[in-house]
Amino acid sequence: MQRPIVYLIGAGPGDPGLLTLRGRECLEQADFILYDQLVSPRLLEFAPVTAETMCVREMANTHPDRWPYIHVKLIEEARKGKCVVRLKGGDPLIFGRGGEEAEALREAGIPYEIVPGVTAALAAGSYLEIPLTHRSLSSAVAFITGHEHPGKPSSRIDWKAVAAFPGTLVIYMGFSRLASIVPELMLQGKAPDTPAAAISHATTGEQQTVISTLGKLEESIRAAGLTTPALIIIGPVVGLKPALSWFEARPLLGQRVLVTRPRHQATELLHQIELLGAIPHLLSALEIRPPADWSPVDAAQEKMRQGGFDWLVFTSSNGIDMFLKRLFERGHDLRDLGSIKLAAIGKATADKLREYHLQPDIVPAETMNSERLFSELKSRVEGKNILIAQADRGRELLRVELARMAHVAVVSVYSQVDTVDPKSEVFDLLRRGEIDFITLTSPNIAKALLKCCDQTILDRLHRGEIRIVTSNPRTSAAVKDHGLPVAGEAIDPTNAALIDALRVREKVSGTFVNGS
Repeated sequence: MQRPIVYLIGAGPGDPGLLTLRGRECLEQADFILYDQLVSPRLLEFAPVTAETMCVREMANTHPDRWPYIHVKLIEEARKGKCVVRLKGGDPLIFGRGGEEAEALREAGIPYEIVPGVTAALAAGSYLEIPLTHRSLSSAVAFITGHEHPGKPSSRIDWKAVAAFPGTLVIYMGFSRLASIVPELMLQGKAPDTPAAAISHATTGEQQTVISTLGKLEESIRAAGLTTPALIIIGPVVGLKPALSWFEARPLLGQRVLVTRPRHQATELLHQIELLGAIPHLLSALEIRPPADWSPVDAAQEKMRQGGFDWLVFTSSNGIDMFLKRLFERGHDLRDLGSIKLAAIGKATADKLREYHLQPDIVPAETMNSERLFSELKSRVEGKNILIAQADRGRELLRVELARMAHVAVVSVYSQVDTVDPKSEVFDLLRRGEIDFITLTSPNIAKALLKCCDQTILDRLHRGEIRIVTSNPRTSAAVKDHGLPVAGEAIDPTNAALIDALRVREKVSGTFVNGS
């Protein structure tokens, strides 16, 4: 049994990119992860696929009273010899009860490590370009919990001292008590015209901001409809915020985008749209699995090893991975390809070959499809022996056209299995119109998703309330076969082109400024 340990990790305020390198290292070792409800689920992608995960909302009791159960669970899992990760929003030791969890572990004799995280105040200031300290305006900053009633006798916060504090105030968890906090600060001497900001869902695509004054803050928040989680920044530095911060200027800020690619291929696309300010959702429509029977592939590889093929043609990156993985599993290596020539259907597939240190002999320079690949191959393969490695639901065009001039064998090196879960909460979002774009990257993905959409969703798609963006003409055709409009089509089947196609309307800023 391995030595147990618990890592108390600060996950940051919402943007998964703000997780520290040390935090990621610890996640990569995890056997069990207990994470806060507000932690980005994307961070769980850094954990081993074998790791067990649990959200604190799954635990007994309501939020204020869960902490004893959290302590017990961490200790129980560690005593099983596991590497346990407690993934906490923000920083573990800033209003995060990390100190209490560490104390419980210490008393139980469980080794632990505390990994700092980016706390919400620091992140919100940076993402809004509000400097919490400024040499001309503020030489100090105070973090204050708003989770206490400022007027009650037992409050441990000296609101008179807070009101007189000569710097920037940042109030955490104060939304529900603003009606008490704001009057108390003004009663204790804080000027009503002091600049103030309220930030909701900081560092995420859902970020919204109110810029106002202390005296009008509640009214401004109500008008803007801000929701928790949120924090308040009070002080002259708020006046330094530009009309549009670097984060608010991101082109897809606030756009809700559904990615439907297989999970193992979706990570980079999710990351890229997140960097542009979008709110990504994942619903994998297909899963890539090994073929039910490897024997045709094995036989083809044996023929290839004996020089029986002149050309090896790949129509996808998945095909390369599965073909070569099978070759390696059987105890062979790249030398078994010998002098065979390689063709790739497009740039992404060619790049995958290069990851294996294989240089393709043919890559169509423009459109990635079977028609273009055939056009490149036809003058070079007459009378040759060709092996095409593709999916079990791959197109027949290459086989049919090449067979007119060459000897062609086709093997299915992977299966495409529909994996859309009709009970997924994503369908509830679609029904409520809480998704702006659906990205579709293949006809099979389009068919798998659309057949699970009910009439409410289809109506929204017909009306353009939810926009479909595709990565190629064949996928667009599959959508139109369902009688649905296509809002955008990528100029080539790459993530970059798909993202460009998403940018079909101007971003609306998430900042509300009270006219004062």
